[in-house]
Amino acid sequence: MNTIIKAVTRAHAGNANHHLWNNHGIWWCHLTFHLSDYTKHRMRLSLDTRDLSAARQLRDALLALFGCAFQPAKQEVL
Repeated sequence: MNTIIKAVTRAHAGNANHHLWNNHGIWWCHLTFHLSDYTKHRMRLSLDTRDLSAARQLRDALLALFGCAFQPAKQEVL
């Protein structure tokens, strides 16, 4: 049986940090993949950075690696 994996991105308007969360100062990325057998695979990856702009770039690189066309909302300066 061939397994088809589909990465899902849902960007919410105004949330440039979608898929990101800060755990005690370190940024993480959370992705969900929907498989062809109607199951999900959730992936939580440490981005190993305390810098939000670096975390956003790493998140975008991960999504590009998995073939997602993620267009985050306009990034605000914090």
